[in-house]
Amino acid sequence: MNSFINVILLLVSLPTFLLAIFVGFDLPIESLRMQASEIPNLPIIFLVLAAILCVLSLRRTLRRWSGLYLVNQRSKYVFNAEIKLERKKRVVVYTVLESVILAYLGYAYTAITPLAIAPSIVMYVFSLEGMIFLVYGLLGKKFRIGITTKAVLVADREVFVMYFSGLNEICISQQSVYFTYAGNLQLNFPTECLDSGNKIEFFENIKSQIDQDRVLLRIYEG
Repeated sequence: MNSFINVILLLVSLPTFLLAIFVGFDLPIESLRMQASEIPNLPIIFLVLAAILCVLSLRRTLRRWSGLYLVNQRSKYVFNAEIKLERKKRVVVYTVLESVILAYLGYAYTAITPLAIAPSIVMYVFSLEGMIFLVYGLLGKKFRIGITTKAVLVADREVFVMYFSGLNEICISQQSVYFTYAGNLQLNFPTECLDSGNKIEFFENIKSQIDQDRVLLRIYEG
């Protein structure tokens, strides 16, 4: 989900950036036979683009903070552990990169044209939010994986939820754990989320929560 939202954000950010360039340098728009600065209601256009960016970013923010909150209600879990160190490193790299890009866009918008102040503010706010989320998650040991009687939940910068209801098959490979449901719906999370010292306990708890007469469990060692 986080990757999908990032793609949508990119698709909205690029036209916003291009518009800022056209307006900032007052480039001609041949198809409209006018200069970019002559486009009517420019402040409103930038405000609408900022609102779209804000809604998309807020959706991502709410999802990952909600995931963090839920996975840290540890008394409700039959299994709950921190994610693996390698996964944490990946979370750090991608979250920092994400925040740096957002901050750069925020700076670039207003450096090109003051009319893009609204999108710029949105970028700065969510750049800061990303860093706060990262520091809070790391220092508080909040990035975790857990099993309840109803589902598996993984929460770091991504949120993975795999319910046991309607489950047909669990396939465990070196790279991912796949959950297959009726209608060939398949969900998965990377095995790098699991510390090697917790794998046996994790999979034993998985087994205890499913009906093994109805759910096929396959493990691939290679």
